[in-house]
Amino acid sequence: MPFISRRLRAVLLAAASATLVAATLPSPVPLGIGDPLFPELGNPGYDVRSYDISFAYHGDNSKPLDAVTRIDARTTAPLDRINLDFTRGTVRSVEVNGLSADFALKDEDLVIQPAGRLPAGVPVRITVRHTSDPTGSEDSGGWVRTSDGLAMANQADAAHRVFPSNDHPADKAYFTFRVTAPRDLTVVANGLPAGEVRRGTDTTWTYRTAHPMATELAQVSIGRSAVLHRTGPHGLPVRDVVPAADRERLEPRLSRTPAQLEWMEQKVGRYPFEAYGLLVADTRTGFELETQTLSLFERALFLDSGYPDWYLDSIMVHELAHQWFGDSVAPRRWSDLWQNEGHATWYEARYAGEHGGPSLESRMRAAYTRSDGWRAAGGPPARPDAPVPGEKISLFRPVVYDGSALVLYALRQEIGERAFDLLEREWVREHRDGDAATTDFVRLASRAAGRDLTAFLDAWLYGTKTPPMPGHPDWHSDAPARHR
Repeated sequence: MPFISRRLRAVLLAAASATLVAATLPSPVPLGIGDPLFPELGNPGYDVRSYDISFAYHGDNSKPLDAVTRIDARTTAPLDRINLDFTRGTVRSVEVNGLSADFALKDEDLVIQPAGRLPAGVPVRITVRHTSDPTGSEDSGGWVRTSDGLAMANQADAAHRVFPSNDHPADKAYFTFRVTAPRDLTVVANGLPAGEVRRGTDTTWTYRTAHPMATELAQVSIGRSAVLHRTGPHGLPVRDVVPAADRERLEPRLSRTPAQLEWMEQKVGRYPFEAYGLLVADTRTGFELETQTLSLFERALFLDSGYPDWYLDSIMVHELAHQWFGDSVAPRRWSDLWQNEGHATWYEARYAGEHGGPSLESRMRAAYTRSDGWRAAGGPPARPDAPVPGEKISLFRPVVYDGSALVLYALRQEIGERAFDLLEREWVREHRDGDAATTDFVRLASRAAGRDLTAFLDAWLYGTKTPPMPGHPDWHSDAPARHR
């Protein structure tokens, strides 16, 4: 037997041990928290407390940004591996609690192997150095390329196309953004500014949220922008971000926001965040988006659409209402989406009816005639069909908009305006800064009404056929119900 030095024997033993560990651990696999509509979205075993995300933008929105994502979390179960949602970027290194960690990418998961097993109930810091690629995002969300830079549109499952995350609205966290860009550009993000530092030809902008936020609601705008400031109710900072060349043309529209905030506060109570405003981007998305404290709007909607004032104002109110319904109170599962879009559509319709548009009742009657067809095409409001493969945006069907607002109209008809208004205020108060499920809404509605509404709301929320409308026996649907 040849002689082997003590040092060499130690190296061989370490190698053998590493081989043994690798052999006993399964191959990296994507995980999820069991959301029926997005089964591999989110990750079990930890709760994110905060994200600190740095981006370096080099002035070209067709090239990847350099990025560092730091995640502070707490384990909720023992973990041999940590799964993060992430795709469309190159991972350069990963650290767990300051120690280098092995990692692998599998489908749309970043699977991390810490140096040792993490017990339940302990803090963990994950640092990922990576790139964030803005190309190829037009159809699947994430970064949105504008005429002069970038913005984000992460709904429903696209935040992890921008940064590693636990990309599910049930795991809200505080956010800090540090964005470095050429000094002739302006950067704005969710929350409030927390510093601006110039170094040579670049500026680093820092923003922090004062309330927890779902990943899908993250927003960073980089471009040749003007930032317009005004004051809302109770001294609320209202900050609009618009293409610099359009600030004068957009001012008459944007100046309506404080009054819209007052209108919403009269309906449901005080605005839930530290600031609000509109981000008007020169891009084509096909939608507007309720990113927290800074709602995203297409420039063309305000300047090129030709829509009447009442309609444009009601769309502004739709995204504003989401700050309460969907942002402050997030859906626990994506099948609870009706709570977001139904409420935003409800207040949009009420505002339009009070400001020159069709009455709420006429809009709800029109929705009733189509409701069975919507349910047949996309499922009932609280049990929607999964999105079409490769078309995640197809989840946002008429049944979760006017079809779900119709549920709220039926509920108000059933329990009366006073109980309904109490329910709305209690809903956003009780679940503020959290998430809630449809069962929570049914429970709270029953409490506001003083009687059990389970059977009534189950029929409206889960039925394949639209129930009779209380108070309107003459309303009928023009479409057949789905047969299962």
